[in-house]
Amino acid sequence: MDLSEPRCEPFYQAQGNEPLLFEHAWRHGLPLLIKGPTGCGKTRFVQHMAQRLQLPLYTVACHDDLSAADLVGRHLIGAEGTWWQDGPLTRAVREGGICYLDEVLEARQDTVVVLHPLADDRRELFLERTGEVLKAPPSFMLVASYNPGYQNLLKGMKPSTRQRFVAMRLGYPDVAQEEQIVRREAGVDGALASQLVRLGQALRRLDQHDLEEVASTRLLIFTARLIGAGMDPRQACLACLAEPLSDDPVTVAALMDVIDVHFS
Repeated sequence: MDLSEPRCEPFYQAQGNEPLLFEHAWRHGLPLLIKGPTGCGKTRFVQHMAQRLQLPLYTVACHDDLSAADLVGRHLIGAEGTWWQDGPLTRAVREGGICYLDEVLEARQDTVVVLHPLADDRRELFLERTGEVLKAPPSFMLVASYNPGYQNLLKGMKPSTRQRFVAMRLGYPDVAQEEQIVRREAGVDGALASQLVRLGQALRRLDQHDLEEVASTRLLIFTARLIGAGMDPRQACLACLAEPLSDDPVTVAALMDVIDVHFS
């Protein structure tokens, strides 16, 4: 997680004015919080904007065991002695890049607190173990994302953290946008992309049937890639849509009934 993302040109289909809001937040030194369901394009959006702004990107996949040292850095011991190694957050600050905390609610609250001085008008990072105080350059940006569907009393973001961020909400694209995304990302024709997007819309209407998540744009792209490579459509849908959405055999069977309507 401490390696800079490669410079590429990731495709992103804007749903509205989110690129403009991102750029304005960056130019004014404001941290950004992106809310949206799994597989709707949050990470791709950040990658796209990092390339568009020509900034190094450091992505951190947050989890329960993520410590402040994982973000900031730590002393390491080797044959030549002890040395300090920057974490991804510190490297992003030093280089004036973007530090992206993916699924920030998965991190412990005591870890997230280290972000507070960076996320207000101080824009400073304190390295207690080295005694340094790093002032973030104008090009540095802090971005975090999470899925509101997973929010609960134990995983909610504290108001003292939330109110340091500008926030935006992303959802799944509309039908026309999603067809374009599936067609381009999977390299399939418009007819198959349209068929899969219609199926995705139908599966999303089943969100009350004990599903923690609905069919994401990401899963539709996976399905299109397998079908485009010659796999049987029903088997591709089973592997990429039905099984990833539920472990319950009855629910998977119900999802396959919907799939069979669209790929009979």
